[in-house]
Amino acid sequence: MASGEHTRRDAWQALRASMAYWSCMSRAASMWWTRRDVTAVEMARNERFRALIDFARSRSPYYARIYGGLPTFGLDPQQVPVMTKRTLMAHFDEWVTDPRVNLRAVLAFLEDKHTVGERYLDRYVVWKSSGTTGEPGIYVEDAEALATYDALIAVQAGLAGLRPGYGWSVLAHGGRAALVVATDDHFASIALWQRAARENPWAQARGFSVMRPLPELVAMLNDFQPAFLASYPTTLSLLAEERVAGRLRIDPAALWSGGETLAPGTRFTIERAFECPVANEYGASECMSIAFGCREEWLHVNADWVLLEPVDCDYKPVPPGEASHTVLLTNLANRVQPIIRYDLGDSVVAKPEPCACGNPLPAMRVEGRCDDIVALRGPRGEMVRLPPIALTTVVEEAASVHRFQIVQRAPDRLSLRLVLGCPEERKAAWHVASTALKGYLVQNALPNVHVALDEDEPIIDTISGKLRQVVVAPASLRSTGAGAASESSPER
Repeated sequence: MASGEHTRRDAWQALRASMAYWSCMSRAASMWWTRRDVTAVEMARNERFRALIDFARSRSPYYARIYGGLPTFGLDPQQVPVMTKRTLMAHFDEWVTDPRVNLRAVLAFLEDKHTVGERYLDRYVVWKSSGTTGEPGIYVEDAEALATYDALIAVQAGLAGLRPGYGWSVLAHGGRAALVVATDDHFASIALWQRAARENPWAQARGFSVMRPLPELVAMLNDFQPAFLASYPTTLSLLAEERVAGRLRIDPAALWSGGETLAPGTRFTIERAFECPVANEYGASECMSIAFGCREEWLHVNADWVLLEPVDCDYKPVPPGEASHTVLLTNLANRVQPIIRYDLGDSVVAKPEPCACGNPLPAMRVEGRCDDIVALRGPRGEMVRLPPIALTTVVEEAASVHRFQIVQRAPDRLSLRLVLGCPEERKAAWHVASTALKGYLVQNALPNVHVALDEDEPIIDTISGKLRQVVVAPASLRSTGAGAASESSPER
């Protein structure tokens, strides 16, 4: 690239970063002001819902057809049809509101792993889901949505359990920020992280692959010395063990947890090991910031930017205090790909009374990803613990399957459950997936671990409706003396 082009690109990135910053700050200030009053939150949500419906009806060919018979005024959310991932993905080109966005071009963009976090059409950030419901999705985010997510993180940092002035503590500790996630594809967390790093080159932010063997990851974090560390609860739990053992020698000022359910016991263990607070966030590929945790172990919904409806199997409202069959999500921030009354698949329980923490936003608990940490015995009897997200990523990326289950049967034995139509497809997927799994095990000094094809099909969790993709069988648990991943456990 010529020097003139470099200069223009750098100038454009600087301008974009400046615009994004001020947009984020404007939204954050608005959130702080609005959230002082529950009525103001409800008014803002209702106004944004009506505006989103009008926009979708006028700009999305699919929604224009589906919403054709709905009233123009006085529309109640329960009058709006429920959408599913499968339905929307089947109508992708009609679903989006920008006719320049089409599935074929987006898929081509996602094929290049070097473009993670870069702008599609020099305008949008694109990522894909990991398919915990068995159906992967592809999501396109506009500038307004990205600025809203950034603002929500800024606001949550002061409310989600981090001590006052934590931002200055992070700066005092060197200002370096580390994200440990699946980094090798266009997943939401790393795409947002890389986008922020590219557009803010002054920031000391690095992404680290959860796929690396734990000793390598520990060495890299020791070298980087992050003041802020973000990852999945299961990975933070493993890193907490490494810090207690003296192998991980970092002193972060703050931790951020997401992608899995953070159980109270897991939070306590992590905070005690790192001697700093953990901020917990609930999000999904469809909406990166749905709710954030408080000291009372509840999740507070970002109700000014998110409409969340707990419903039963017939999509009828479930009263507070009762577990829902699923939950309907409306993302009020993103307009290029409107998510409206979308079946997210999580089971939630809304808190009937105000939360004791004092936050007026509606509170809930959620059954999300509940995978187990696997503890396997190496050839010399040593125990090696593996994060579940790494195992699932290996299978998904190698075999392009999303409905599967990895079961630990013994300290040196894993089995893989697959769901595929014809025997030929099943055999081919098994060959690719098992080869990749064995390769990953060898990288983690576990060449002795046997991987078998399970005759059973994956079993869907009856509470959350999602696949528990990594499960430790009780007999194996007794043999290894290992605990489950996170005593309970949304998106990469």
